[in-house]
Amino acid sequence: MSSPESKEEEWKTGLPTPWTVRYSKSKKREYFFNTESKQSQWESPEGTNEEELKNYLRVNPVRIRCLHILIKHKDSRRPASHRSQNITLSKEDAIKELETIKLRLDDNKNTFESLAKERSDCSSYKRGGDLGWFGKGEMQPSFEKAAFALKVNQVSDIVESDSGVHLIKRVG
Repeated sequence: MSSPESKEEEWKTGLPTPWTVRYSKSKKREYFFNTESKQSQWESPEGTNEEELKNYLRVNPVRIRCLHILIKHKDSRRPASHRSQNITLSKEDAIKELETIKLRLDDNKNTFESLAKERSDCSSYKRGGDLGWFGKGEMQPSFEKAAFALKVNQVSDIVESDSGVHLIKRVG
C-alpha cells in the first residue's frame, strides 16, 4: 500500500512508485532508478504517465546548460587564471567588479557572451562563458543550486563558490 507521500511523488513525476529519474554523468542523459530493487534502466518504467513525466522534466531538468562569468580573488581555491598568474584582488573587489558587469548587462548594450570573453577568469571565456550541459553533482554545490534555480535566459545574482564569484546565465 502506498503512502500519501509516495502518491504525491508519483503525481509530480509521472513515474510509478518507487521509481525516480536520475542523471548519468558518463552517458550524459537521464535514466530511471527503482529505489527498492536498485534496478536502473534507460527507458521509462511500465506504468509511467509520459505526459506528466515530460512536464516534470521541463520544470525539474536533470541537466541544464549555462554561461558564467567568473572573477577569482586572492582567497579562491586556485588564485590564477589566463589573465593573471597571481591574483591579488580581494573578494570584496571581485564582487564590486561583478556588480558593475551586471549593470552593464542590464543596460542591454552588452551581451553576456561578450562580457565573459572580456573579463571571465574561467577558461570558458573563449566560448563566451559557455560551460555546456551539466547535471546535478557536477558543479560546486553553491553554483549548482543557483544554476538549477534559474529559468532559461535568466541571470543570477552574484554567486560565491570556492572558485571565486560568478554571474550565471541559464541558456538551456
